[in-house]
Amino acid sequence: MIDQSQPFMPATKPSQAPPAFHLLAKPAGAACNLDCKYCFFLSKEKLYPGSPLRMADDLLELYIRQLLESHREPEVTIAWQGGEPTLIGLDFFERSIELVQKYKRPGQRVLHTIQTNGTLIDERWAAFFKENNFLVGLSIDGPKPMHDAYRVNKGGAGSFDAVMRGWKILQEHQVDVNILCTLHAANADHPLKVYRFFRDTIHAEYIQFIPIIERATRESLPIANQGWSDRPGGERPLYIQAGDRVTERSVKPRQYGRFLTAVFDEWVRRDVGKVFVQMFDAALGSWMGLHSLCIFAPTCGEALALEHNGDLFACDHFVEPGYLLGNIRETHLIELIASERQSKFGQDKLARLPRACRECPVRFACHGGCPKDRFLRAPDGQPGLNYLCAGYKLLFKHIDPAMRRMADLLRRGHYADEIMNDPAMLNTVKHPGRRRLSC
Repeated sequence: MIDQSQPFMPATKPSQAPPAFHLLAKPAGAACNLDCKYCFFLSKEKLYPGSPLRMADDLLELYIRQLLESHREPEVTIAWQGGEPTLIGLDFFERSIELVQKYKRPGQRVLHTIQTNGTLIDERWAAFFKENNFLVGLSIDGPKPMHDAYRVNKGGAGSFDAVMRGWKILQEHQVDVNILCTLHAANADHPLKVYRFFRDTIHAEYIQFIPIIERATRESLPIANQGWSDRPGGERPLYIQAGDRVTERSVKPRQYGRFLTAVFDEWVRRDVGKVFVQMFDAALGSWMGLHSLCIFAPTCGEALALEHNGDLFACDHFVEPGYLLGNIRETHLIELIASERQSKFGQDKLARLPRACRECPVRFACHGGCPKDRFLRAPDGQPGLNYLCAGYKLLFKHIDPAMRRMADLLRRGHYADEIMNDPAMLNTVKHPGRRRLSC
């Protein structure tokens, strides 16, 4: 066991460890007050049978201390996720702020983020987030019918109205909020309705579009199509990254590409610099030789997940037994992150890239995408092709002229939003049609 009373003396040389990394901590594990049909993380409760699914106070202190000790760069992000992290209660997060003040080094700047479904947000939560400069990721899947298709509570009723109450309270307290919108069968055919709802109705300025891709085998697909919650007469299966089939809720590759191209055409005409879409920011980075998203970097391994009991996993998408690195009660966080096993996990993304990807003209933009989605075979039969490949190609080829122009503007010391004043460039973008008035 690690002695918290003693300063940390790493067994791993600092040069072997990354100077910074991103870690999603799950203080309440997979526990959630909603029952979203596509949320495979609900099934992770099966990894901890009988557990109260609550991070103990001493583990919270150990985690905060190790996290701050492990970063050699001055900026550290403490990121909370679930399940639904607010289920653990506000006192837990108030304690985390106290521990940051106790353990942060001179010159360290600590940022706080939390991803939530928003249904439990009240005045106290919002005031706390504002006071401590939290960035809140709020899950909304678009207008009410699209959101309520899969994002339901334990009784099967839609959660849209409860989420909107939380959103309103956060806005009233001027909390910084990013919208997290998953793309799936219920909303992926309606890109402009979804985008304009966020932009015009709730006035969101930061949006992430996250593709729902639920893998399954031939045998597990019928059960997976029913959703990942417990069902009468049978337990839910433990979701793992296995199989070359996807559920009927999952977004289709070209559907995903069409959604993003339609949103891009609207965005690049009028919203550059006013609405920030994570995918477009990441793409612009790729056109400039930078990679702000791990899914588009040549290698990965520096975005991990910590469970409520201290178990550290190689990635938030691989919280399953085969990717357990160890427990921070037994081995310091940075030693697990710098381990040969984790290094191999990150390097395998590049090593296993199929020939078709290596020779692809848009490889620079995606580098094969996230390993969790690389379960198809390339045309030459090699394994490891990304499920979203067709969508990525559609998107990246479509946005190439505009991305080149914006990258050129930035390199010359201008702002990317100047592209909206370039009629010659915008004539190459498909007109999105009449703008719907906001509700």
